[in-house]
Amino acid sequence: MPPIKGLQEAGYLTSDTVWDLNEQPKRLIVLGRGAIGCELTQSFTHLGGEVVQVEMLARIMIREDEEVSEIVMQRLIREGVDVLINTKAAEDAVVGGEKFVLYESEGQILRIGFDETIVAVRRKANTSGFGLEVLDIPLNANGTVVVNDYLQTVYPNIYAVGDVAGPYQFTHTASHQVWYTAVNSLFGVVKKFKADYSVILCATFVEPEVARVGLNELEANAKRIPYEVTCYGIDDLDRTIADSEAEGFVKVLTVPGKDNILGVTIVGEHAGDLIAEYVLAMRHGLGLNKVLGTIHIYPTSAEANKYSAGEWKRVHAPEKLLQWIAAWHRWRRGRVKVTEIGAETGRV
Repeated sequence: MPPIKGLQEAGYLTSDTVWDLNEQPKRLIVLGRGAIGCELTQSFTHLGGEVVQVEMLARIMIREDEEVSEIVMQRLIREGVDVLINTKAAEDAVVGGEKFVLYESEGQILRIGFDETIVAVRRKANTSGFGLEVLDIPLNANGTVVVNDYLQTVYPNIYAVGDVAGPYQFTHTASHQVWYTAVNSLFGVVKKFKADYSVILCATFVEPEVARVGLNELEANAKRIPYEVTCYGIDDLDRTIADSEAEGFVKVLTVPGKDNILGVTIVGEHAGDLIAEYVLAMRHGLGLNKVLGTIHIYPTSAEANKYSAGEWKRVHAPEKLLQWIAAWHRWRRGRVKVTEIGAETGRV
């Protein structure tokens, strides 16, 4: 919970308790910029509520590249959400049964009335009440359980998976970890397997949907990993045009000069489904040439993956080889003309 004065007294909801609502809040405030905050913001907007989303930083979805968060923010604004960035919540209060919150933005204090507040700032591992203290099982600085590469705690027969262990707070990552703990606990005396986080993916279920696997530009720059960018806008795709969902893009990061995939970000309808092809490609070391050489059904959104690979190929076309082929075909056309003339004169 953020240290906001009066928050406890005014009351709040979280992503756990919001499902207990029996009535639609007419005026809703959402604190948080991440996936949960954006998803709940848009959901309640679609239900007809008046929603204000508050973020103290300069943009929402801060872990995504700037153009990704900009697309989502502009969509929220068009749908009626009041997105307040560079804004800090200062105090919640209840006066005469009326709830209101004071916010600080650019040195000014704003007062906004509300019926409910959803706190979607962050989630912390729940490690109390399980006897970890009695067993002296250590925790990391962020509150997660310390585990080794095999997901074992300091006791080799006690494993930890999911949000409580980290490093990722995704349901699908927890399921991925469970496979390793099951195999290692059953057969670890013979063979153990290290949890593989080499290809991690995530999705934010807003409209347009956002999905990512591997590196984006923010992470690549932070890690000083060189990359090339290939981007295909899905506003050119027949299926998205027909579905009136032609907003978004497929952005692929590759090793400079090669088709090896470092990461992919997809923004658009069913992005979480479309990313699976790139997850498979990265997991098994397949490059963009393999994606390009794969038949995709027309008209489907999956063609965006093929066309993205085609954009990469167009930029990396083998120019010298193409020049040689062009010269060879010019020579062939010349021989055809000579043969035709010879046939007309009877001297072939």
